[in-house]
Formats: sequence, structure tokens, C-alpha cells
Amino acid sequence: EVLRLASASSEKNLAAPEFLGLRGDLLLAISRDHAAEAEALYQMAISIARELQASMLELRAALRLSRLWQAQGKTQAARNVLSEAYAKMTEGFTLPDLQQAQALLKELA
Repeated sequence: EVLRLASASSEKNLAAPEFLGLRGDLLLAISRDHAAEAEALYQMAISIARELQASMLELRAALRLSRLWQAQGKTQAARNVLSEAYAKMTEGFTLPDLQQAQALLKELA
């Protein structure tokens, strides 16, 4: 249902990126063998958030993908995707998501 919701362009809504991210998180919690599927879900979440111009949802999905890529040793890719999402933020820098992004960007530097 989540994937149908996320992939049907006429049905895209602000909940889709978060649902996709949560599904990816659950798959990784079950087994790291699901990393490729989780990665695809995170990338889809980022894409939909961008389409919807939902900067905070894009940042949350980018955080998820960056953490996964960091664990896989893909430091440059992790930094790139998170930097791109973080650069769109103009306010709310005391919010936990933005503070986590700042911390992870420092780790990835």
C-alpha cells in the first residue's frame, strides 16, 4: 500500500516520504540484508519530498540514507545527499532533525 501510494503520482502526498522512510527503517531493523531495499525506499522518499518541495521531509529522508551509506563506507555520497538537503533549510536550526544533520555532516567531513 505504501509503495502504491508513493509511486502513483496523482496520489503523492506529504505522508509518503515519511512512510517510505519508516518502511526502510523497519526493513533494516529486521536484517541488514534488506539494505538495498531500504536504500531504494529512502531514495524514493527523497525524490517525492523534492517533488512536493517539502524540505524537512527531504532532510529526514536524506538523514536516513546518509546514515545507511555511512555504515556502508560511502562517505562522499552520504555527505553529498545530506549537504544538498541541508542547504535548502532556512530556519528551524534548533530542531532535532537539523541538529542531527549538522552532527552527521561534521562526522562525514
